[in-house]
Amino acid sequence: MVRLLTLTAVAALLGAAVGQFPPTPENVTTIKSKYNEDVTISYKDPGICETTPGVKSYSGYVHLPPGTLADVGEFQNYSINTFFWFFESRKDPANAPLSIWMNGGPGSSSMIGLLSENGPCKINDDSNSTYLNPWSFNNEVNMLYIDEPVQVGFSYDVPSNGTLDLTTLETTYMDFSHGVPEQNNTFLVGTFPSGLLNSTANGTTNAARALWHFAQVWFQEFPDYKPNDNKISIWTESYGGRYGPSFTAFWEEQNQKIENGTLNSTGELYDIHLDTLGIINGCVDLLSQELSYPEIAYNNTYGIETINKTIYDQAINDFERPGGCKDLIIECRALAAEGDPTNQGNNVTVNDACMLADMTCENLVEGGYVNYSGRSYYDIAHLNPDPFPPSYFIGYLTQNWVQKALGVPINFTESINSVYYAFSSIGDYPRGGFLEDLSYILDNGIKVAMVYGDRDYACNWIGGEQVSLNVNYSLSNQFRSAGYQDVNVNSTYVGGQVRQYGNFSFTRVYESGHEVPAYQPETAYNIFHRAMFNKDIASGNLSSLGNYSTHGPSSTWQIKNEVPPSPDPICYTLALEYTCTEDQIASVLNGTALIHDWVLIDNTTSGFFNSSTFNGTSATPKPKVTASPSAASSSAVAPVVGSVIALVLTALAGGVF
Repeated sequence: MVRLLTLTAVAALLGAAVGQFPPTPENVTTIKSKYNEDVTISYKDPGICETTPGVKSYSGYVHLPPGTLADVGEFQNYSINTFFWFFESRKDPANAPLSIWMNGGPGSSSMIGLLSENGPCKINDDSNSTYLNPWSFNNEVNMLYIDEPVQVGFSYDVPSNGTLDLTTLETTYMDFSHGVPEQNNTFLVGTFPSGLLNSTANGTTNAARALWHFAQVWFQEFPDYKPNDNKISIWTESYGGRYGPSFTAFWEEQNQKIENGTLNSTGELYDIHLDTLGIINGCVDLLSQELSYPEIAYNNTYGIETINKTIYDQAINDFERPGGCKDLIIECRALAAEGDPTNQGNNVTVNDACMLADMTCENLVEGGYVNYSGRSYYDIAHLNPDPFPPSYFIGYLTQNWVQKALGVPINFTESINSVYYAFSSIGDYPRGGFLEDLSYILDNGIKVAMVYGDRDYACNWIGGEQVSLNVNYSLSNQFRSAGYQDVNVNSTYVGGQVRQYGNFSFTRVYESGHEVPAYQPETAYNIFHRAMFNKDIASGNLSSLGNYSTHGPSSTWQIKNEVPPSPDPICYTLALEYTCTEDQIASVLNGTALIHDWVLIDNTTSGFFNSSTFNGTSATPKPKVTASPSAASSSAVAPVVGSVIALVLTALAGGVF
């Protein structure tokens, strides 16, 4: 154990810093949309994160006033201000394809993916500086990161001042007319979205319609980045397993209406053709995936028995028994087919039935692992609290200078309760239709790449594989007959196993938790690049067009993994609930914690800092880039002294990224 230097305990997180609200946006260009004269888009060049010479980036908002969604049958009496951050391709952006990236949740920001997984930069452990990511998805693809639906991340309906208690995750809205409350370790002030459940999307279907309008505006106002073949792609993660199929299918349906003249609009319409849908550890179809939860908890390729046989058997019974999880999902879907076939969430009977299915399955079938394993929800090989991937991006996005560069009028929200609860209020997850969306997408010639890390519990690979086998499209028999092959990442490393037939692939990625690009950056990048450029996932050397097929065994269960050591926890005070032990949280609350750059310094983190942390001088960050195909580890660069706090919400509300 490394001995800590003797220090006076710092009782306050903020030190001399005062409560801070985002600076007023400056140097922002605002223009009216060609699609709708009441819609505007505002943007600026932030000049941060992507520091590769000559590579442009833009951050901003598409502003949809109330009533904009009426043309697709959606009631919308609130404003939708959707945040985006766009990065040119590092190589030939004028001719590069374009992909949208979205995280899931529901309610989780796409800044998670941008700054922790696959974006141009990652964040040092000072939460105040960055280093370039050599495996960034924008190496050869123009990338558009979007915070959706409204209220997620930097997106908002109405900016609303208030306070946040990090210990209870409760937000209290107030106008501060009598002064701003004093902040401390766990009590913060700032500007939020409204937090109103009726001022955001109430489900995946509603979110798809809002994002289609966003895309109509964005692609018309940034024509230089419209691909030459008018095709764009969507890559997404976690609950994005539902976003991706739903959004892609809806957009394709809109294209057909544009082409046959049945879509009415007073403005210009952009035909958004989809090329590739990528799903990383996606929760797609609850009925297909639910049994995989007790399965991976009890019987996995790492040999970790996270629950005992009794709990496993009970979970299986709670799924299969009359009136159990399976029956409730089927009832939810039957009622929805009759009373809410488009999943608008406007039928109370359907909503109640689907909510009951959701809660029953979550508590009785999935709950054993959560309640008894003591392991990470996102990585079965890591004990709780799990420090990986690091949460340093949260502090980075609360820095005043970062907010100024981005031109944002609200504080950052990692994962927000209002969106999660809005989706839960209609029982969005148990509802069906997403396998059918995938079938429709595939039969329309759109490529689908399903990518699953094999250590994830949240949306695990066993369930993901079952989804791939349950998609009934015109070539489903050929896909199911295709065997598994190695995914050759480089000359010395095999990153996983893939089954592929033509435009459809399923990949199990070795040694990876929920966020595959964070754990296995080189493997994830190669899969992304190969899918985008019509190459086989296994080697990247063959065309995936036509009748290409992998060959090999029908299962990958014979391939076992070694269990890696679980990392020591790193308590990051802006993410108390899921990075800190009970003792660490207690020390923060009682004022005895020593905190630097939002990291609690104790015996588990003593080697994390060098002496410059303690003598009042700034240490120069030493960028550490893990380009190895082996599992990534947390950064060990020296932190920079001195951070300014703003507001961050880290309420996960039981959702997934």
